[in-house]
Amino acid sequence: MSLYCGIPYKRKMLRCYRFLSTYVTKTRYLFELKEDDDACKKAQQTGAFYLFHSLAPLLQTTEHRYRVPRLSLLEVERLLDKFGQDAQRIEDSVLIGCSERHEAWFALDLGLNSSSSTHASLPKSEMETELKGSFTELRKAIFQLNSMDSSLLFTAQALLRWHDGHQFCSRSGQPTKKNIAGSKRVCPSNNIIYYPQMAPVVITLVSDGTRCLLARQSSFPKGVYSALAGFCDIGESVEEAVQREVAEEVGLEVESMQYSASQHWPFPNSSLMIACHATVKPGQTEIHVNFRELEAAAWFSYDEVATALRRKGPYIQQQNETFQFSVPPKLAIAHQLIKEWVEKQT
Repeated sequence: MSLYCGIPYKRKMLRCYRFLSTYVTKTRYLFELKEDDDACKKAQQTGAFYLFHSLAPLLQTTEHRYRVPRLSLLEVERLLDKFGQDAQRIEDSVLIGCSERHEAWFALDLGLNSSSSTHASLPKSEMETELKGSFTELRKAIFQLNSMDSSLLFTAQALLRWHDGHQFCSRSGQPTKKNIAGSKRVCPSNNIIYYPQMAPVVITLVSDGTRCLLARQSSFPKGVYSALAGFCDIGESVEEAVQREVAEEVGLEVESMQYSASQHWPFPNSSLMIACHATVKPGQTEIHVNFRELEAAAWFSYDEVATALRRKGPYIQQQNETFQFSVPPKLAIAHQLIKEWVEKQT
C-alpha cells in the first residue's frame, strides 16, 4: 500500500482510504474491532444490541411479520440495572456486523449462564413484558424475517452458541477468555487461541438429465422433499464428499458435478452449506434408499418440480391424508438449487 500512497505514510494512507469502496472500508473497520479490544469497547458506546435469551432472539410482531428490535448501550444498561445486574454483563456480547456508517452491531444473550462468570440468567417472561416482545425460537421465525435480519440473527446465534460451548481449554481444562468482539477465545494458561468454526456440509441436487432426485427425512414437514445433504468427512474434498453422500444415501454413482453457491446455516449447529449440481451415469438411475439416512427418495419430473416451486402458502394436507409434494422455502439454499435446475430445463 505504501508504494502507492507514498510518504508520510499515515497522511497518504488516509487519502488512499478515500478511494476504497464502502464494502472495503466496512470490512476493514470490522477487522479492527475484532483485533483491538479498546476500539471494540468504544464502538459499543454508539452501537446497537440484539437481545437473545437461551439462543432465542427478541422479536416483535408487526403485520404478520417479525420485527427485530435493537437497543442502544444505555437502554441495555438500564435493563440490566432494573433486573439487578451490573453493566459488566455487556462483556458477554459478540460483534455481528456493522452498518455502512460504521454503527457496530452486537448480540447479547441474557439467558445463558457463563461458567466463568457470576452472571445469572435473567427471567424470560418478565423481560418479554418489559421489552414488549417475545424470545422466539429462530427456526420457527426465519420465514417471517427479511433477509438482512435473518442473516444477522444466524450469525449471532452461531457465535453465541459457540462461546457457550467452548468455555474451557481442551488442552489444559482451564477456563478460556473471549476478546471483546467475541471473534476468539484464549486460554490464559498456555495462550492457545480458539476461533469459531463451521462444519462443512455438501448439499447436492442430483439429475439424470430430464429428472431431478429429491429426498426427505422423517423430521421434514409432511410432503417436503429436498436435495441430498451430508457432512464432509475428514480428509475429503468437496467432490469426494458429493460422490460419497450420493452413493451412501441413494446408491447412485456421480458422473459429473458443478458448484453452485454456499450458505451459512445455523441449525442444529453452525454449518457451511456447499451447494452443488450432480449428474449420474446414464442407465444407472435405480434408487436404493439408505433408510438409516432417509425416509424416502424419488425422481421428479420438470412439471412436478416447477409446480411445487409455484405453489404458495403453507404445506397443504389433502382430504385423503396424503400431502402435496413441496420443496424447501426460498430462504434455504436447497430451494435455489431446485430453481436453478428448473431454469436450466427451459
